[in-house]
Amino acid sequence: MINKSPRRILSGLAFLVLGICGALPFSVSAQTNYPTKPIRLIVGFAPGGGTDIVARAIAPKMGEILGQSVIVENKSGAAGTIAADQVAKSNPDGYTLLVGHSNSNAIAPYVLQSVPYNPATDFTPITYLGYVPNVLVVKASLPVNSVAQLIALAKSNPGQMTYGSSGIGSTQHLAGALFAKIAGIQLNHVPYKGSGQAIIDLLGGQITMNFDTLPPNLQQIKEGSLKALAISTPKRLSILPNVPTFSEVGINGFDVTNWYSVMGSKAMDPAVVNKIDQAVRAAMNDPQIKKTLDAQGLQPEGPATPAAFSLFLAGELAKYQRLVKSLNIKAE
Repeated sequence: MINKSPRRILSGLAFLVLGICGALPFSVSAQTNYPTKPIRLIVGFAPGGGTDIVARAIAPKMGEILGQSVIVENKSGAAGTIAADQVAKSNPDGYTLLVGHSNSNAIAPYVLQSVPYNPATDFTPITYLGYVPNVLVVKASLPVNSVAQLIALAKSNPGQMTYGSSGIGSTQHLAGALFAKIAGIQLNHVPYKGSGQAIIDLLGGQITMNFDTLPPNLQQIKEGSLKALAISTPKRLSILPNVPTFSEVGINGFDVTNWYSVMGSKAMDPAVVNKIDQAVRAAMNDPQIKKTLDAQGLQPEGPATPAAFSLFLAGELAKYQRLVKSLNIKAE
C-alpha cells in the first residue's frame, strides 16, 4: 500500500532522479543485446480511449526501431492502477512497459483507499510522450451552446446533472469535480472502466456531460454528434479553432490534463532505459506518427530526458495531492 506522505514520495523521487542522473553516463549494460524478444506495452484503459490510441500509434515504429515486436495489451480498471501495479511488480528487464498516465501515476494514489504500489519509487521513468487536453462535451441535442448556458442549466436543475469518467481518481473525475467547484454547481459523478463506454452513454443520454480526453471524442465533435464547450489548453487548438479554452469562458485555475509516458518497473538497467527512450523519441518524430498524434491533439511539450521526467513527476504528485485534498475527493 502506498505511503501517502508527500515528504516520503518527493524524497523517493529525488533519490530516483539522482540515481538516473548519476548512472546513465557511466553504466555498462548487462543486456547489450536488448531486446531479444517481444516487448509488452501495457495500457491501463480499455481499447479506443486516449491512452490506447497513443500506444497503438507508436508501438509499431518502436518495434521496427528496436528490432522486436512491441505488443499493446489493455488491462483496464481502477483508473489504470491495475495495469500500473502489474508493471511495478514485473521483471525490470525492459520487456514489460507501462503507458504511464496522470491517473495511475499521479492522481489515483491520493484518491483510492488502497494502491498497491508507490508511484514515486516503484517505477523507472523512461520517456514523457506529451499531454492531451480535457474537453467538456455534451450531447448535440442538449439545449446549451456555451459553458455559461450549461452552468445556468445545472443551477436550474440542482443535483440532476451527471458527468462520466474513466474511473474514480481519473483526470476526468477531478476535472468534473473542479469544474463544479469553480462554477458553483452540483454534478454527480458516474465512473466507468474506460472512456469508450462513457462516450456511448453520453451519446445515448444516460449522462449529461464528459470532461474527457480529446482523442476519443474528436471524431464525434467533428461529425456534430457531440458539442465541445471548452478545452483545457492555454490557447485554442488549430484542429478545433471554435472551441474556447476554460480560461476564456471564466473557468480559471482549471489545471487538469492527461499526460502519457513510457515507464518500466524500478531498478531498470540505465542502458536499456536509454535504448527504449531513444526508440520512443525516434518513433514520436516519425512524420506519419507525428501527423497522427497531432491530429489527436497531443501536445508534446515537456521534459526531454528520463531525469527531467522524474522531476516532472515530483511536481505532478505534489500538485494533485493538493488538488485532491482541496476537492475532498475520496473513493466512492
